[in-house]
Amino acid sequence: MTFLRPAGLALVLALSTSATAQTPDVPFVPTPPVVVDAMLKLAGVGPDDYVIDLGSGDGRIVIAAARKHGARGFGVEIDPALVGAAQREARRQGVDGRVEFKMDDLLQIDIGRATVVTMYLYPRLMLAMRPRLITELKPGARIVSHEFTMEGWEPDARMTVPVPDKPYGPPSSEVLLWIVPADARGVWQWRLPAGTATVDYEIALSQDFQKLGGTPGPGGRSGRMEAGAMKGEEIRFFLIADEGGRVLRQEYRGRVGGDSIRGIVRLADGEELPWSATRVRKQ
Repeated sequence: MTFLRPAGLALVLALSTSATAQTPDVPFVPTPPVVVDAMLKLAGVGPDDYVIDLGSGDGRIVIAAARKHGARGFGVEIDPALVGAAQREARRQGVDGRVEFKMDDLLQIDIGRATVVTMYLYPRLMLAMRPRLITELKPGARIVSHEFTMEGWEPDARMTVPVPDKPYGPPSSEVLLWIVPADARGVWQWRLPAGTATVDYEIALSQDFQKLGGTPGPGGRSGRMEAGAMKGEEIRFFLIADEGGRVLRQEYRGRVGGDSIRGIVRLADGEELPWSATRVRKQ
């Protein structure tokens, strides 16, 4: 599975960035206000969220999250002048009690409390952060990027934002959203009623970010798995079985919590039943 573990993050502080690379020969490039609004909207930011902006520049994303959406937040930035500017702007807009800014290395800060992480970073820095985003953020946390992708991890949603007065590149910006998936890897077992009897099922789930694959286990009846996916803690997949020339299709939906899943299964005849599964072995 591609749940990468933190490793190789010993990059020097000078590689940290605010928007592009925050070094003396590469200037700070601010995110246009219309893109800031789109990032916060795509992430569904609200009063219960804590937003961490990696490479916060003048603080506009965190400040907008607080002022327009009632969120709390934190911005990390390597340039002390930009940190000071962000702090002053937060005071001017009356949200300094809800946000904070700090000069630090974005590769080293604690991100575990974030429900939303925003970024406008070079791809190499996004890839350096990716293992920590997956392992330290809680399932369901949202990650939003301006322009750049995380190679190998497909976004859950994306949108193109018109920016007619953009001072660089094409007159538009890409906004991309990822939702941190729960870890569903392992062998799962469950039981379903079948008339007056019950049928045991077993499946071994593999996981590549939010995509799931599955192979039948020896501990019960199963079938071909299709369209397996995670969205935060939400799991969904189909089991397709050929029994006596009849193709039976079952749709499973639920929530992963530790080593259990609770949800519903829609049987081939349309009947819906409660569904609970137990992880008997991790992979």
